[in-house]
Amino acid sequence: MHIEHLAIWTNQLEELKEFYVMHFGAIPNEKYSNHQKKFSSYFLEFDSGSRLEIMQMEGIKKNPLEPNQHTGLVHFAIGVDSRNEVDAVTEKLHAAGVIIYSQPRTTGDGYYESVIEDPDGNLIEIASKATNDQIG
Repeated sequence: MHIEHLAIWTNQLEELKEFYVMHFGAIPNEKYSNHQKKFSSYFLEFDSGSRLEIMQMEGIKKNPLEPNQHTGLVHFAIGVDSRNEVDAVTEKLHAAGVIIYSQPRTTGDGYYESVIEDPDGNLIEIASKATNDQIG
């Protein structure tokens, strides 16, 4: 089994789509719209085949809680191949004005990762399970 996709509600569908396309190479499907429900969505596919569904509909409220301080999905991770790639992607995102929530570091569970925020404040880990031979 595998996770087929994750879904995120947003109030800025086009901006969020462009963020994932520009910074992570996601490929969007054609926009789906249900005018009766005032619902629109995109599926964004990544090189690995994993997908992210972003959805917009009138009446969806923003979560008022602080990041990491609520039940439910807290973050998701985009995997890269090395520590150097974590550093490079993080620096590229920083240069583009993306909020860096946490600078690259080695975690207690063996990942080398940074954490960034998408335009809606969703937390995304840029993570590598790199071994020492992948550092250089």
